[in-house]
Amino acid sequence: MFTLESRLDGTLARTGTIHTPHGDIHTPAFIPVGTKATVKSTLPESVKDLGAQAVLSNAYHLYLQPGSDVVDDAGGLGAFMNWPGPTYTDSGGFQVMSLGSGFKKVLSDEFSGKTVADDAVAPGKERLANVDDDGVWFRSHLNGDRHRFTPEISMRIQHELGADIIFAFDELTTLMNSRPYQEEALERTRLWAQRCLAEHKRLTEEREGKPYQQLFGVIQGAQYEDLRRKAARDLGSMEVDGQRFDGFGIGGALEKENLSTITAWVSEELPEDRARHMLGISEPDDFFACVESGADTFDCVNPSRVARNAAIYSPTGRFNITRAEFKRDFTPLVEGCTCYTCRNYTRAYIHHLFKAKEMLSATLCTIHNEHFTVNLVDQIRASIAAGTYWEYKEETLGRFYGSAGPMAK
Repeated sequence: MFTLESRLDGTLARTGTIHTPHGDIHTPAFIPVGTKATVKSTLPESVKDLGAQAVLSNAYHLYLQPGSDVVDDAGGLGAFMNWPGPTYTDSGGFQVMSLGSGFKKVLSDEFSGKTVADDAVAPGKERLANVDDDGVWFRSHLNGDRHRFTPEISMRIQHELGADIIFAFDELTTLMNSRPYQEEALERTRLWAQRCLAEHKRLTEEREGKPYQQLFGVIQGAQYEDLRRKAARDLGSMEVDGQRFDGFGIGGALEKENLSTITAWVSEELPEDRARHMLGISEPDDFFACVESGADTFDCVNPSRVARNAAIYSPTGRFNITRAEFKRDFTPLVEGCTCYTCRNYTRAYIHHLFKAKEMLSATLCTIHNEHFTVNLVDQIRASIAAGTYWEYKEETLGRFYGSAGPMAK
């Protein structure tokens, strides 16, 4: 399932390969997010051409629309969306937290040190989900219909979606939950993990003839070292009727300044022969921090989300293409970039598309931002293998965060 290939001395960083029925994923790697079986505004063929090795979709959203049974009848997620490579689906745990409390997952100290009542709801939001020890009741954000997710239901949905890598159903807490609630949620997630393993084995046997789907356990524990290490030990050694986790996701709301530390706590406890996926990470400094702390793969909606708002990634920072200075700038978004957008279109044209509110603006900028992000992590992988990691890190972060002038972040 995962082959460890090289290490970076003095760190937990490594390169390797995740083997799936639809191809290998060479790690470290960034996995673009196609929430509803599409990277928004972009053809799957374009996502492949920009260098992505896999895509990640969302079980919660695909369950509601079009229905996991429809995707199953189509031959699975890859066939449904005409994506030839490996696929991931997450369990819906994040959506349950978001529906329940309305608080977002943020890598920020905005909520650091603050607590609210454990059943609190964010201002202006309505509680649409309620957690109990067996699972979660929630209301669809589409039409208000009431639905039930349990570990068994999440496994069934993800088996029907047919992704190569799926995630155990977990409870995601916020930074503002109390320590007692974090402990309660962690134990609930541990028990749910056991049920996911049992149901995964049962469904794998029931659906004999289908390609094997790797099941990743999700490590929670918020900002608490003892809880994170306990979760990693529990899930790392967990086995139910001979079934164990094939890899692990590192999840939860995190303070950005503690991201590397928390990732290291988890990586130090997890078995080395299985892959580690960092959920929801996409900024250059975070990649380097998490790779050095043992993470292998990453996903995040941010590159495509900010692209739709005219924010462009470049080696010297992020800039907004709608600024007046780009109206007559007939150079590529980033000089020397090999993505389809930069090979064929100019800043002036893309500036015009945004001003004219044309949909093509989102397509071209998403291609560029996803290419930039995928390529950055590819180069991190190459630099580890070549022994040039520290030089590459210094140059990359120095340019991205240390520049001045119109291209500055």
